Amino acid sequence: MRKIELYKEHGFKDLTFSNYLVHESEFMKVINFNFRAGQKLPVHSHDLEGELTLTVLEGRGEFLAADGAAMPAEPGDVLVSGIAEPHGVSAITDMRVLVTIAPPI
Repeated sequence: MRKIELYKEHGFKDLTFSNYLVHESEFMKVINFNFRAGQKLPVHSHDLEGELTLTVLEGRGEFLAADGAAMPAEPGDVLVSGIAEPHGVSAITDMRVLVTIAPPI
């Protein structure tokens, strides 16, 4: 077992969102994305089988879909999606998102 102090390990960048590989194994991958207000991870998908979760740890923004739909995203909100389903994130305020991918890509 190990503990990761995510807020101490990973901060923000001013020019683009920042990502930090929290954990990777044969079973899953965990990535922290930090966004400054106005930054986004464009809608994209992966040509793989599996699922992902996006959990908002801090801040406010939107989960984005391929059809242009946007769902509000606030602390405690979790988006569950197939990896192949188009997804993205847009930050309204500074925002921390934890992504879990299973199986890892």
